[in-house]
Amino acid sequence: MSSLNYPTAFIDSIDHQINVLQLSDLHITELTQGKTLATNYDQLSCCQRFEKLLDQALKEPIRCDLILVTGDLVSKVCPDIYDYIFTVLENTNIPFACVAGNHDVTDELGAHLPFDQRTFLAKPADARLLSRHVIETANWQLLLIDSAIPGKVAGEVSTSDINWLSDQLTNCEKPALIALHHHVTPMHSSWIDQHIAENADMFWQKLSQFANLRVIISGHTHQEHVKHQHGVTVYTTPSTCYQFKPLEDDFTMDIDARPGYRWLQLGNNGQVASWVKRMDT
Repeated sequence: MSSLNYPTAFIDSIDHQINVLQLSDLHITELTQGKTLATNYDQLSCCQRFEKLLDQALKEPIRCDLILVTGDLVSKVCPDIYDYIFTVLENTNIPFACVAGNHDVTDELGAHLPFDQRTFLAKPADARLLSRHVIETANWQLLLIDSAIPGKVAGEVSTSDINWLSDQLTNCEKPALIALHHHVTPMHSSWIDQHIAENADMFWQKLSQFANLRVIISGHTHQEHVKHQHGVTVYTTPSTCYQFKPLEDDFTMDIDARPGYRWLQLGNNGQVASWVKRMDT
């Protein structure tokens, strides 16, 4: 196991298999951490749901080698909330890494208004959110990029990011995982697909040639989804806070879906296994 100096750059395990816990879309707006008398998850704040899910995951009978947080740590940019999140993650004594989502670089004003009447203010990303970062393991390389555009909901995999990814995949033949916030394959839900990563077509055109690209993980969609494209398995992951209903053309919350997280087992043979777990209660 690597040291906890952030950001993590190398991890390993006794069996050279890496178990990754993906958390996404925390959307913490205020610090309401700690114990609660709530008897159901829907009575918990986003902050409490994050703490509860992290605790649940780390109590499972599986070794956690790395925690990846794929964006939207907050709903409104606030340094105190980032300090809290990073402290919680550091206290696990498990290597971790975080990338930005749209809410990490954009404040949305007028949430009570129709979407097209709201104001989106660009904000600088917290310096601890990573861009073009590599985490090496004995048998894998994990490539983290920043798809967030300040002042916008939609994201982008820029041409320079695509070129960077191409260079990493060319120069290292290990199986690779790419982690970012915005989805790069359609969800067949019109409203969320308006906010897909721009340049997704160029992304696939350029990167599908690399046989060592095995896995892509993202958040943003607040739902579980798996797709196989050009030999790559593409996963989106539930929010630790609230969920969007799949296959809806208009914005719809999924009030029956519990908060969740994803496990990925990156095998020492280049294979991957992955599954989603939901909040117990």
